Amino acid sequence: MPPIVISADSHITEPPDTYSAHIDPKWRDKAPRLVHVDGVGDVFAIDGFPRPVPMGLVAAAGKPAHEIRVAGVRFEELHRGGWDPVARLADQDRDGVAAEVIYPTVGMVLCNHPDFDFKTACFDAYNRWIAAFCGAAPQRLIGCGQTAMRSPQDGIADLERIAALGLRGVMLPGNPAVEDYHSPVYDPFWEAAIEIGLPLSFHILTSRTDTAWARGPAMNGFLAIIRGCQDIIGTLILGGVFERHPKLKVVCVEADAGWVPHYMYRMDHAYERHRYWLPAGQELSRKPSEYFRENVYTTFQDDWVAFQTADLVNWRRLLWASDFPHSDSTWPRSQQVLAEQTACLRPEQKRAITCDNAAALYGIDVAELA
Repeated sequence: MPPIVISADSHITEPPDTYSAHIDPKWRDKAPRLVHVDGVGDVFAIDGFPRPVPMGLVAAAGKPAHEIRVAGVRFEELHRGGWDPVARLADQDRDGVAAEVIYPTVGMVLCNHPDFDFKTACFDAYNRWIAAFCGAAPQRLIGCGQTAMRSPQDGIADLERIAALGLRGVMLPGNPAVEDYHSPVYDPFWEAAIEIGLPLSFHILTSRTDTAWARGPAMNGFLAIIRGCQDIIGTLILGGVFERHPKLKVVCVEADAGWVPHYMYRMDHAYERHRYWLPAGQELSRKPSEYFRENVYTTFQDDWVAFQTADLVNWRRLLWASDFPHSDSTWPRSQQVLAEQTACLRPEQKRAITCDNAAALYGIDVAELA
């Protein structure tokens, strides 16, 4: 029997009525909607955003590199598995993936919308839609809800609603409305997440610092998009969040993982050598790297460096992902990629990174996947 593989980061492609059909009626006229723009193709238009979200990259899995394009794509050309759970299970079978942790696509961009009331309405609508999508196969489709983090109290209420919908994780925006995440005002929220048992995720492209605009060639913007997640993890660790809440579990999603050993060293170096002249911060009882090793999970697709350096980090916190159906996806070649890149691992490491770690984090019954 082939090994069981779980993707810890995959996505849906929001169908045209994701928001309009599920949003609070008072927001319906402003709900994100799919429109066609001549010369650009189908895009999601978002009220209050200067640029719509083109659909070209969000479902380019399996395309040769020279065929990938941002614009000029129609919705009906996209992978049906992006919104149809029956087609999605067939896509999983083709790729040899037994289950996926599911994140939004348009919802990632919405994290940066300036109106927190609007975001709350949109995310409530999305949570209802994704709960129904994942309900078709709850052991293979593991949904993550969204919170706008309009306030710590609203965040707690969102956690409760998301858990009640049967979703298994929560994606937070990179920038909350009230102070920053290391502020003690969020302590009740962190404790609620622990008590409810929902892992919290920060995904690339959900922070104001995640941008395609960077110095130099345009390709630099692609390289820069992991920075937002790194900044958030540093904020949580050096701000003492894990010191105060040692059972908190946070997932750094799609920012790769090969950089983690150096990042851990750099935090330790800064804290041990320079904390006395830097502005006063949170006193820590352990090295910063120790909090990273215990409290932070990282997902990655074909970052072969993450496999090569597994013994330099806590490999029980590494989570492989396919990123289906996005343009960075390893689908439908995931098994080939894993066979090549995991050859350096011990068998227990390979099973942990490609299956057991995600199963333990999200409460997935591996026996039901066999």
